[in-house]
Amino acid sequence: MAVGTTLICLAILGACSTQKKLNTLQKGEGPSVQLTLGKQESYVPEVKNNSPQSRDTLKIVEDDGSEILIMKAIKDEETGEMVATDVIEAATVTARFRNIAERHGKVDLAFQVIVPESMRDSKWQLRFYPDMFILGDSIRLDPVVITGEAYRKAQLRGYQQYDRFLSRIVSDSTKFINIRALEIFLKRNIPEIYAFKADTAWVSDEVFYSAYGVSQQQAVEHYTNKFAKGNNERRKSRMGKMYNKYVKAPIVTEGIRLDTVIVSPEGDFVYNYIQTINTRPKLRRADIILSGDIYEQEQRLYTIPRSEPLTFYISSISAFVDNTERYLTKVIERRASANTECRIDFEVGRADVKPELGDNAVGIQRIKDNLASLIDNDTFDLDSIIVSAAASPDGSYALNASLAQKRSVSVSNYFEKYIKEYTDSVKLAAGFTLDLEGDGEMKSAFEGQKITLTPRSIPENWEDLRILVENDKVLNVDQKNAFADLMNKEENLDRRELQMRKADYFTYMKDALYPQLRTVKFNFYLHRKGMVKDTVHTTVIDSTYMRGVAALKDMDYAAAIALLSPYNDFNTAVAYVGLDRNKNAMKILSKLERTPEVNYLLALLYSREDEPEKAVECYMRACKQNRSYVYRGNLDPEISVLIKTYGLNQEEEEDDLFY
Repeated sequence: MAVGTTLICLAILGACSTQKKLNTLQKGEGPSVQLTLGKQESYVPEVKNNSPQSRDTLKIVEDDGSEILIMKAIKDEETGEMVATDVIEAATVTARFRNIAERHGKVDLAFQVIVPESMRDSKWQLRFYPDMFILGDSIRLDPVVITGEAYRKAQLRGYQQYDRFLSRIVSDSTKFINIRALEIFLKRNIPEIYAFKADTAWVSDEVFYSAYGVSQQQAVEHYTNKFAKGNNERRKSRMGKMYNKYVKAPIVTEGIRLDTVIVSPEGDFVYNYIQTINTRPKLRRADIILSGDIYEQEQRLYTIPRSEPLTFYISSISAFVDNTERYLTKVIERRASANTECRIDFEVGRADVKPELGDNAVGIQRIKDNLASLIDNDTFDLDSIIVSAAASPDGSYALNASLAQKRSVSVSNYFEKYIKEYTDSVKLAAGFTLDLEGDGEMKSAFEGQKITLTPRSIPENWEDLRILVENDKVLNVDQKNAFADLMNKEENLDRRELQMRKADYFTYMKDALYPQLRTVKFNFYLHRKGMVKDTVHTTVIDSTYMRGVAALKDMDYAAAIALLSPYNDFNTAVAYVGLDRNKNAMKILSKLERTPEVNYLLALLYSREDEPEKAVECYMRACKQNRSYVYRGNLDPEISVLIKTYGLNQEEEEDDLFY
């Protein structure tokens, strides 16, 4: 009895304690969750002692040859002098902002969620929601969940109750069949059916029914406990309802950064949260704000107020991009040429162009379209066209030569007529212009432009035939070799064609390959409008280089290097720095003029390579050349570690920097 009384008293005291915590939180008098930056862990290698001076002291050589000693120091408030000091690390970071560096197109936002012990309770679940704000967008990050021991026990108890409910559901419907009663009935009344018990052969329901007048389903249903089966089905239908009844606070694991059970809390709970994000153009800062709720099972007891924002200022190597446009010298030729060909079928022994014959309409229309586009071209004037008609080796060479020439002339005349009709129609569409006296004059782009067509012929197109045979998929290797042999040995074209007629491949060649030799080729010769000289040298933007610069701005350093590596200039070095290819970057930068940008990047690289003297020297020079690098130095961890280690930038005068 005494034990029971003690337990009741403890329960009452626990409930009072929980309510007191809640009342305190609601009044705003209690502890609150903290969102802090925590201790910054830099990946920059520790500065090594590579000089006769101690690690805390560096000797820097100025441009004029003078030497300056630099040590870790602070200003004495009484004397105003800089004195050497040891570093005392603070136990708690209270700053609300941090400078972080983008590397490889990514940044890590590292912060701490600190929950005081007095804010937690065994019956509660604390849910914290970090929200990230970048470039005007807000993104909810994965929540952090802290679960009290009693809260989790209640969750598990709900699952146990639901599992007990599920255990009462029968998944095997045969459990409701009174198999024993069915077997006794069949054995006594229908022994033929009972015999199926030991028979492994499958019997269809139709055969069963036709033999015994009752279906298998009917027999099963007769000996099924319908009441028990109905209860089971009702339990199945209530599964969702019963889940909601017992599992009031489901255990969620997906999409949660942390869910931990606090059993016996001692001291503050600290969770180090790291969110990696891909950087993007114009991303210079990111803010993190924390909010949350306190739950007791399904009931929300308290909404945790939104915290003050943590601000991360993002520095990117891409900020060093030189946007100066790069140009190439381009030689422009006055004259230009283009060519195409089409297949035009002719009647046997005839040279007339007939659009309706075979596929002529398609080929002829394509040539007309090409001519129209060249005539209308704003850059070039069409001067002349050479029309070359070719014939197959079928027949005597003399006859083929005459026929090919006639066909070439016929095609030239056909398209010369088309050109005249087309230019006349364009002139007509251009209309007249009236001068002040009212006299009319036709203005046209074709004034003074004359296009000449010159017919040429290829009597027998043996070279194209050679190519067709080499690429043919039907002829075998022996046939191709025999044809090549004939081409090399027999120079007389008529005798060559005569011997070829005796070959086993000739019929196929005549039917499949000869028609492809009856082509008409068009060579177009043009000149640039208004251009007199044969060549002109001009400058154009180097599009490849500018694509590399664009990739660099987008922090796609791999793509930037692929485009910029042949140039080996400052932007190439920036891309190498972005990918930590420090040797490549230093090799380029060391050859460039020591501008403030070059000096700063060299300082960054020397810091990475554990050469602090050279790093500080380059950084000091960059700051003297451009004061903005005094502030930029805190953004890059490689430079920031130098500033902190050697107490740089603690004093400034109007025209110079003293360290």
